[in-house]
Amino acid sequence: MNGATNRLKKWQAAALAGVVALTALAGTAFLFRKELILYYVATRARDATVVLANRDIPWQQGPEVAAEAAGTRPPNIVFILADDLGFNDISHFGGGAAGGIVKTPHIDSIARNGASFTRAYSGTAACAPSRAALLTGRYGTRTGFEFTPTPPGMTRIMDLFYNDGTRPHEMLFDAEAVKRQPPFAEQGLPGAEITLAEVLKPRGYHNIHIGKWHLGNSEEFRPNAQGFDESVMMESGLFLPEDSPDVVNAKLPFDPIDQFLWARMQYATSYNGGEWFEPKGYLTDYYTDEAVKAIAANRNRPFFLYLAHWAVHTPLQASKEDYDALSMIEDERLRVYAAMIRALDRSVGRVLQALKDNGLDDNTIVIFSSDNGAPGYIGIPDVNAPFRGWKLTFFEGGIRVPFFVQWPERIAPGTTRDTAVAHIDLFPTLVAAAGGTLPDDRVIDGIDLLPYAGDAAAAPERPLFWRNAYYRVVQKDGWKLQLTTKPERTWLFNLDDDPTEQVNLAALYPERVAEMTDLLDAHDATQREPLFPAVGEMPVTIDRTLEEKSTPDDEFIYWAG
Repeated sequence: MNGATNRLKKWQAAALAGVVALTALAGTAFLFRKELILYYVATRARDATVVLANRDIPWQQGPEVAAEAAGTRPPNIVFILADDLGFNDISHFGGGAAGGIVKTPHIDSIARNGASFTRAYSGTAACAPSRAALLTGRYGTRTGFEFTPTPPGMTRIMDLFYNDGTRPHEMLFDAEAVKRQPPFAEQGLPGAEITLAEVLKPRGYHNIHIGKWHLGNSEEFRPNAQGFDESVMMESGLFLPEDSPDVVNAKLPFDPIDQFLWARMQYATSYNGGEWFEPKGYLTDYYTDEAVKAIAANRNRPFFLYLAHWAVHTPLQASKEDYDALSMIEDERLRVYAAMIRALDRSVGRVLQALKDNGLDDNTIVIFSSDNGAPGYIGIPDVNAPFRGWKLTFFEGGIRVPFFVQWPERIAPGTTRDTAVAHIDLFPTLVAAAGGTLPDDRVIDGIDLLPYAGDAAAAPERPLFWRNAYYRVVQKDGWKLQLTTKPERTWLFNLDDDPTEQVNLAALYPERVAEMTDLLDAHDATQREPLFPAVGEMPVTIDRTLEEKSTPDDEFIYWAG
């Protein structure tokens, strides 16, 4: 058992002890009981965790001279993944944060210099299963990684904060399911799954992970066991210490998730599963600094860099420099959020420049995307405009994501494709680009997009599926069916005519509903049971942020996790 696993075991025990000790308080009229619960969880968890001073990353150095001529070497791959980035946060689509004040020129340049897939979808509407899908090319329901792992006590704390009597629908908490869950560190993508990094290794790739992982924390699940040679891993998610003079914080008192994160999180990273230590500077910039160093270290051999930013996930924290640069934005929360996007775009620009500086830009595939849409729980209404819904829903706002691919040797600048594609397609596409071979002992749900990115042919239409417990969705031939049993609802939309899902056609087209329901049922019959149970169910209002007061008449779904 390594040091990281030991720390996680201690953290689990400490957090659970705090929750157990305070459960009795939760049923009383004890003054400030919520604040005390957070205090116990936070202080006990932090007392069990040691974060050392910053240290240099000893990046493994590639050969001083390239072993292959430039024309024969497989392409480098740089995949930049944002976290919870809204569709409208990207100015390429005509939007941009704060009503278009904040542009994303470096992110936009990937689309301008390569291909933009305008109807691209995440693997699901939440962090971890989406990441599993893009690294394996398989639906989360096929691997069993259907639900997002949550730290011990988090769902219970969220339940207590959410159910304050002011909302029309209660959050649900399943104490029995908690007993059936494996330890948090073991809620991950099974080692038996084959990741993109593992398939690239036989082709001579040096595989690097930087940033968020969220696919398990014990030996079997961490990046170094899943094909990555080196990993700078986010161990806890503050962008800077809360009291740093270089940070501006925006807390969300109406959001139970935010309440927990501020109470629990620290400013910490690790290298190759070793001891936790502090990053250096604002987290987005720190990951970028290390990505630039990793590119230089590997300039003479093929490499796969998976740069998985934590930005723009909560807690909302901006560097003071970025915040001060946006003084024209009056709303403080929006200004902090926009400043985080500014830092993310700067990161992309620095990575692109590092490739150019090392003479690698022509033969490097650069992909930019987000793991899902932006959440309604940040209280910023237009982040996913023009689409309805948020993260934790299968409306377009929850799963429609930017998907830009740049590869000068193969993809013409300004290429646009409007066929529906998904994160599951990344795995077969990049394996093909690297000259690798797909595993033949399992179903790969994605398709190779290279033939359709390089010429005018449209990718074949095929159904795309999403599932979260009893909430199921299929999209095919421009039609999208959403079914849920909690509440009992059926939505049918023609996305070709109604991409923002305003007009529910279910009552007008019962035969199409039946046909697409059969597709869903047939697909579900080939999937597996979840690896671990959901312990909570969060009501999510489709057309209002969490800050806005919802009514019993508002459309909503329950999201399990």
